[in-house]
Amino acid sequence: QVQLAESGGGLVQAGGSLRLSCAASGRTFSRHAMGWFRQAPGKERDFVAVIHWSGGKRYADSVKGRFTISRDNAKNTVVLQMNSLKPEDTAVYYCAAGANPYGSSRSNEYDYWGQGTQVTVSS
Repeated sequence: QVQLAESGGGLVQAGGSLRLSCAASGRTFSRHAMGWFRQAPGKERDFVAVIHWSGGKRYADSVKGRFTISRDNAKNTVVLQMNSLKPEDTAVYYCAAGANPYGSSRSNEYDYWGQGTQVTVSS
């Protein structure tokens, strides 16, 4: 059974940092793109960042320079380091894996999803 499990969410003050991790099990995702998305209450699920199977990265404009995505294929994990957090970063953050190895900002191009982890940034 394929599973993606996020961890590391929580409550932090504006300007603080959080480190989200996503552990994959049930299969290897070394040839998949791994992405992070987020969804705030009443809003659509938005792209945050993606890392290609070869390590190339892409970010949403709203998080460039503040968030960093990385992956460890040996451990089947992907990490989202979030710095300089803002209240508008508050959302449920989801990890996803897509068969397109170069990734996408479109959520419908991802095949596997985690349950999500809540990130709340207070002002």
